[in-house]
Amino acid sequence: MMSKSPLISVITPVYNGGYAFMCCLLAIAQTEFADWEFIVVDDGSTDRSAEIARKFGATILQTTGREGPGSARNLGAKEAKGEYLCFIDADCEVVGDAIAKLAQTLQSQPEIDALFGSYDDEPQAVNFVAQYKNLMHHYVHQQGNEDASTFWAGFGVVKRTVFLDLGGFDVENYPRPSIEDIDLGYRLKKAGYKIYLAKDLQVKHHKAWELLGLLKTDIFDRGIPWTKLLLSDQSKVINDLNLDNSSRLSVVAAYSLVLCLFGSMFSLLAIIPGLILSGLLLYLNWDVYRFFDGKRGFIFALKVIPLHWLYYLYGGLAFVLGTVVHWKARLLGQEKTSLKSSATS
Repeated sequence: MMSKSPLISVITPVYNGGYAFMCCLLAIAQTEFADWEFIVVDDGSTDRSAEIARKFGATILQTTGREGPGSARNLGAKEAKGEYLCFIDADCEVVGDAIAKLAQTLQSQPEIDALFGSYDDEPQAVNFVAQYKNLMHHYVHQQGNEDASTFWAGFGVVKRTVFLDLGGFDVENYPRPSIEDIDLGYRLKKAGYKIYLAKDLQVKHHKAWELLGLLKTDIFDRGIPWTKLLLSDQSKVINDLNLDNSSRLSVVAAYSLVLCLFGSMFSLLAIIPGLILSGLLLYLNWDVYRFFDGKRGFIFALKVIPLHWLYYLYGGLAFVLGTVVHWKARLLGQEKTSLKSSATS
């Protein structure tokens, strides 16, 4: 690693990183690329995360307490010297020499202002929900447009000057882990910067998702705030990643199916449209289920179907709740305006 004006500053926020953080450090240390620096921001850990990271040659910064990953990344960015900021989450393990590959991409395409990768197709946690969630993330990013309209901080890169000009992650509106990276992506796009989805840059995710935790995160930390962002004046509905037209139609079909199931208790005729809607959901998401079949087998793919349909149901619920919260705040004059929005105007 170079000490002055490196090409890349790798920034990893950590809170009690444990085994996953050790894997993260080991993977990063394997790079043969030399023109980079490593910054670890300890966000109030009570374990030896900072001490261990220091042994890997990282510069250690400390937040004033438990401030969240967005604030920790902002702190790292202020101290970084690199031309590009590379954010890697503490529970992510880079696959191969991703940093060298990243540098090659940046040097060969200097017009790129920001880019992000995806999880790989071999998540560390073996339980079903974790396999489903992490593989779905991989699938969605692999199917996304390379000319992206959003950003992902799990493994994401942005020019340091651009990041600082936009004010970094909006930790006032997103004080806890939420959609602060998506918000940054929308601001990047609105300001005219080029965002690239680098599908070959991947990390292995170590998070062992459980169903209740997944529901809480997807509804309250992602679905509701994302809806509020989409309804705000500074963003727009984008047909990319989780927001494609097929997903929107699937939400409508899933709720219609629930109505048919309820109606079948009063009339068996409701079963007929229910079967049609089930067929429509299978048709709309056939490529998803083929993907899971190819990766984990037919039985796994069958188990995915009800969980995936549940995703559409609670995703629709999150959209309704987010819409209510948005309009209630607007009608009462309590709508928050991002302090970062002025940087994009």
